[in-house]
Amino acid sequence: MMDVRRMQVLRAVVSAGSVTAAAADLGYTPSAVSQQIAALEKQTGTALLERIGRGVRPTPAGLLVAGYADAIGRQVAEAETALADLLAGRTGRLAVRYFATAGAALVAPAIARLRAGHPGIAVELRLSGPEDPLPDVREGRADLALVVRPHGTAPEGVRLVHLVDDPYRVVLPEGHRLAERRTLELAELAQEPWVGSERPGPCLDVQLDACAAAGFRPRFVVDSEDYVTAQGFVAAGLGVALVPRLGLGEPRPGVVTREVRGPEPVRAIHAAVRETAPAQPALRALLDALRDTARAG
Repeated sequence: MMDVRRMQVLRAVVSAGSVTAAAADLGYTPSAVSQQIAALEKQTGTALLERIGRGVRPTPAGLLVAGYADAIGRQVAEAETALADLLAGRTGRLAVRYFATAGAALVAPAIARLRAGHPGIAVELRLSGPEDPLPDVREGRADLALVVRPHGTAPEGVRLVHLVDDPYRVVLPEGHRLAERRTLELAELAQEPWVGSERPGPCLDVQLDACAAAGFRPRFVVDSEDYVTAQGFVAAGLGVALVPRLGLGEPRPGVVTREVRGPEPVRAIHAAVRETAPAQPALRALLDALRDTARAG
């Protein structure tokens, strides 16, 4: 295998036309240059230079090797430039997992902000779906995931960066006996039929834990696992529902939304990143954009 450094020495000799001139360009002694060429000729098993008067010229083999050395030199320079851009955060690629309501309220504005300040960063966005995205983060298949987790409950290998607390609102049918109130006690909903708005997981746990703290377990008569659908069932008079503020959107006709307390159910939204991930300016820029978006909201 040819030594790349010796190939670059050969290229310098071919460009300069003599060993002495190449040595001056490289900051070597002529003897050191000659030794490098001799070692390269031993590696290749053929002569690479021939003497012409006081100078040298490449043999066909020398011309071939010098050409490849020139190409390698350009590739090394390109690699150095690309690496500098990556380390400075001018380029990079990020894989992001998110859930629907966080996508609309947090991820979309944050990506727009990121692209405005860092147009060279490419982002792959993928909806998490029902599966837990944390294994993808922990095992390096995703750089960042938006998740709902209680404060201080980061699983092993994952760091949680808190973004925002998203309180739940109670959705009531228009004309409901409690609709005239601005704020309701959660216990006042204990005897109501409930419309489920969450699939099993951390968000549903937030609702159930709050109801347990208020002294009851909700009686679900409909499971929808979707905020818009849940509001449709509420509008039809089938029950009441809890929907997080970020998931309300524009409340549909036939329903009203009210604050709830005693306690107020709140889901904590975090950005999850791998604990041992190497420092990435692109990832840091995205986290900053998510924090700024969360604060602005």
